[in-house]
Amino acid sequence: MEDKLGQIAELLAASTSTVALTGAGISVDSGIPAFRGSQGLWGKYDPMEYASIEAFHRDPARVWAMLSELDDLVLSAKPNRAHLALMQLEALGALDIVVTQNIDGLHQEAGSRAVVEFHGSSRRLICLDCGQVLGRNELAMDFMPPRCACGGLIKPDVVFFGEPIPQRAMLAAMAAAQACTAMLVVGTSAVVAPASHLPILAQSAGAKVIEINLEPTPLTGRVADLSLRADGCEVLPTLVEMVGRLKG
Repeated sequence: MEDKLGQIAELLAASTSTVALTGAGISVDSGIPAFRGSQGLWGKYDPMEYASIEAFHRDPARVWAMLSELDDLVLSAKPNRAHLALMQLEALGALDIVVTQNIDGLHQEAGSRAVVEFHGSSRRLICLDCGQVLGRNELAMDFMPPRCACGGLIKPDVVFFGEPIPQRAMLAAMAAAQACTAMLVVGTSAVVAPASHLPILAQSAGAKVIEINLEPTPLTGRVADLSLRADGCEVLPTLVEMVGRLKG
């Protein structure tokens, strides 16, 4: 593992533009369950019954009950060593932007400045009628489902199954993937499109793709130039030290 970490460090130190693509796995050590895998949230809740826009319109109170459970976890979560390590890579000049599939806001809380929230943020709410966007703490959640002053249904400003990726996030992520010389993929199953296409886009543009994940993914042995089977919390702090030494 030490040898492979050294190879990754050399790639990051030499890269002129690096993107990190993160998924739910990076936040597990912050107490937020991953959506997939043996302990995933979708093992408890059927995503088509709780996380599709059709399910939300059909029974918003039922979906909000699940969201409230997840919300409690997200609001109590704190950035872990992996989030902090990515912030430190940015401070070293070895990371330009984080594209995250997560909705927890932990990258920003850790201090990362350039973050694209590909699937939105649970820290914001949006009215489905008037489009007003509110901070999570700006609306009393005494009644379920919550409603806007206009009477419209309120949902978290996150992408449900069946909804498009916000155009601004999509364009920013695609531009970063096409322009980077290295992409560091951490804690994602790489099966949810269109986020799963970003490493392929980076590879086709000539970037080196580096994967750090506990389990193999569709990137392993195909798209990724280097794959390290590891927990980001365990290896990213060491990677920061190595990159720091290489960059002097």
